[in-house]
Amino acid sequence: MKTTLTWRSEQLVRALDMLEKRLPVAARKGLLSMVKQSFSVVGTQQRLMKNKRLAGATGSWWAAIFLAMALPLSAQTNLSNASPLQLKKLSLEDLMNLDVTSVSKRPEPYWRAPAAIQVITQDDIRRSGASSIPEALRLADNLQVAQVNAQQWAITARGFNGNYANKLLVMIDGRSVYTPLYSGVFWDVQDYLMEDIDRIEVISGPGATLWGANAVNGVINIMSKSAKDTQGFLLEAGGGTEMRGFGGLRYGGVLATNVYYRVYGKFFDRDSAVLRNGADANNGWRKGQGGFRIDWEASPQNTVTVQGDIYDGSLDQAPGGHSQITGGNLLTRWTHNFTEDSAFSLQMYYDRTDRTRITGLNLSEYLDTYDLDAQYRLQAGERNNLVMGLGYRFTHDKIQNSPTLAFLPPVLDRNLFSAFIQDEIKLFDNLTFTPGTKLEHNDYTEWEFQPSGRLSWGVTSNQTIWAAVSRAVRTPSRFDADQFRPATPPYTIAGGPNFISETVNAYELGYRVRPHPNVTLTASTFYNNYDHLRTRSVPPPAPSIIGNNMNGQTYGAELNGSWQVSEELRLKAGYTLLKEELSVFPGFTDASHTLLETQDPQQQFSVGAAIDLPHQWEFDTRLRWVDTLKNFSGGQFGSVPAYFELDARLGWRVNDHLELTLVGQNLLHDQHPEYSFPSATRSEIERGFYGKAVWRF
Repeated sequence: MKTTLTWRSEQLVRALDMLEKRLPVAARKGLLSMVKQSFSVVGTQQRLMKNKRLAGATGSWWAAIFLAMALPLSAQTNLSNASPLQLKKLSLEDLMNLDVTSVSKRPEPYWRAPAAIQVITQDDIRRSGASSIPEALRLADNLQVAQVNAQQWAITARGFNGNYANKLLVMIDGRSVYTPLYSGVFWDVQDYLMEDIDRIEVISGPGATLWGANAVNGVINIMSKSAKDTQGFLLEAGGGTEMRGFGGLRYGGVLATNVYYRVYGKFFDRDSAVLRNGADANNGWRKGQGGFRIDWEASPQNTVTVQGDIYDGSLDQAPGGHSQITGGNLLTRWTHNFTEDSAFSLQMYYDRTDRTRITGLNLSEYLDTYDLDAQYRLQAGERNNLVMGLGYRFTHDKIQNSPTLAFLPPVLDRNLFSAFIQDEIKLFDNLTFTPGTKLEHNDYTEWEFQPSGRLSWGVTSNQTIWAAVSRAVRTPSRFDADQFRPATPPYTIAGGPNFISETVNAYELGYRVRPHPNVTLTASTFYNNYDHLRTRSVPPPAPSIIGNNMNGQTYGAELNGSWQVSEELRLKAGYTLLKEELSVFPGFTDASHTLLETQDPQQQFSVGAAIDLPHQWEFDTRLRWVDTLKNFSGGQFGSVPAYFELDARLGWRVNDHLELTLVGQNLLHDQHPEYSFPSATRSEIERGFYGKAVWRF
């Protein structure tokens, strides 16, 4: 086992080396000496300097381009100390009035948003002790989150969970992190400096009218802070048992009048999970990442954002070897505000993802994504708020097939065109109706139509009722149409040449109330009717064909609440109920959902407490219970029994510049499973502890 601070720091050093070459002399001494002196505090300067000669990373060509664009730093670099910590907890009233944008693509108070939405704030993330985005998503009670092993997570909303879940749309700062390989998310490469995440908006239920295909059961929108809000220097370091070692740094300054920037780098080394017998499961995980963001307030009407990230990491695999993950992205966004209620935005991004020996598939993928999106919103008269947009996405996907699995053709280009319109109509002062639709054209099924209608009624100043009817689709992926096993005939599994989109017609009803100024409660119910669900028929006859031979229903309820007991104590609780009734068409069989695609608990609940103690101490704890995992037919494919689990955090804000934290995770068990595989090969998650120090200047 590596010691806490003996990290593989090559990726971070490469960034520092290239940064040093690009900096003007006046700024170089200030910034780089601060960075290197800070690392010497934790005893790693000599290792960093030694590893400078190891800068032979793959993908160096795009890293050089990225840094050349990101770091033409001015001699005006601001090296003054940042303002004191701004970690004050939002009051319940602040939270209710917090503007959210994921429901209608325009700012609106969370209290009135006509959807089952939960907001994870930066303070929630900090006080949870979450060290990754999947861990932070556990704070949303309307999600099902299961850790498969040290590297992989199964995350969804309202059912159909699995380590290749495909009915949840995830965005980071407006950039979709969807993969066309299986219509899902590779969670092992979705990362950010956790301190720089502003909030995460989580919608359970369809969001396809605004966000498009694959926003079937929910939308996760992860938003980082602006560069203006991250001025000054931050350094964090720590380690422990499972999170063996990690470190991160960020610096924010001013390039010119109203032009703000930040640069960051981070690295972590996670220990492997274990098998049922306690043996090492050989799925450790190491990754380095760096990036930048520039925000230019060109005028009161115009703002420009340019940001990007690069990463490089490796994933251990049993019985040996590893998978390499590298990539990067570059995004730019221009927003022009005509008036307070009228604005236009244009966004473009490029994303590159390289994965060698993909875990569980034993093949490699190299994916380029180009995306262009334009949006316009305006207030039309006194009663109409319109939002509309156009989009285009191009993907170039290259697969390096293995003898046991192939995607044919191995190189594939795909185009996606889209347009949407939505109108919020004010019927009465406290009653709004919001119809809308999205129209998309893809290369598999051509045109897809995804309408919705939402009704929001402000019954009183402290009560809101909302209802929604929506249609959404999950369009085909390469996994559905282009997969063949083995790589040459005769095939045992063959992609469906006539595979069509999975569809859902969803019906929702929700209620929010503040029975007391210090208490908020939210309840939502749903009924989803699915058709053309993916199946894999079991031979005979051979080969097994991927098709659309299943339909069914899911229904349930989601409850959550918050109680500000006193200024020093806040309690939160949540509960979900999910029922699934799926049926294969007569004459067909299925192995997909039976084994892998319905790893959903029927019930789960959590309760958490955030306590402010004297002398700037904080204590946070969260207990969760997850029901037994069974597939839709009740099968026991390595079934996971119901379990309780507990996380806790103790923090001390020593002063305005230093914060110390001790975190304990999965405290109730030495090890426990959260996801269903055959017992002999299933990974189990161990109890873990880590400590962290954060310096801000």
